Amino acid sequence: MTFQSAPASLADLISQIETLQDETARAFAARALGIVRDGVITGEGPTTKGRIHFSRSLDSDDAAWCARILTAAGVKDMPVSRAEAETLFQISEAAADRTDDGLFDDLLAKAVVHHAASASGLPVPSRAVALSPETDIESWAPTAAVGVSIEVLEWIATQMRGKRRSNRVLKSMVASTVIGAATLPMLANLPSFIDMST
Repeated sequence: MTFQSAPASLADLISQIETLQDETARAFAARALGIVRDGVITGEGPTTKGRIHFSRSLDSDDAAWCARILTAAGVKDMPVSRAEAETLFQISEAAADRTDDGLFDDLLAKAVVHHAASASGLPVPSRAVALSPETDIESWAPTAAVGVSIEVLEWIATQMRGKRRSNRVLKSMVASTVIGAATLPMLANLPSFIDMST
């Protein structure tokens, strides 16, 4: 995808995400999440202006930026894209220090499962519902292996393997789905997930 009229600032990106209704909106959302990631890494940038922000730290404002980007008008009815989910994993890995009361981990788990379910062809609620802190992930996330793409599960496992910080909710969801998969003819693909359930 080319960005011929690519927005230069975070405000421009969010404005574009608010007004677009196509794949470009999701691409801009991934780019906007990249700006949040860069602010978490350096402690500087548009997401940290007007407040003290240390490098490699993530606070409730950072989590709020991510939530705002992921639920902007242009993407709120679209499934979370792989690029958005990958950038959330990068933010998680970059943030050694957390002062967000678990808001980001909750958002990460919901966004990744939203992507995984939709990429597997399963129905998902709108982002506004699925990613809300008030919504229980168990109320909409798939809990059985039927219909869940092994490729998507392998992608999640690759994203999570070897990371310094583990997302308990996401790890539990993947593990329960994989354990359910043991009854299906995809058993040969399970060894790569064994460390996920321990």
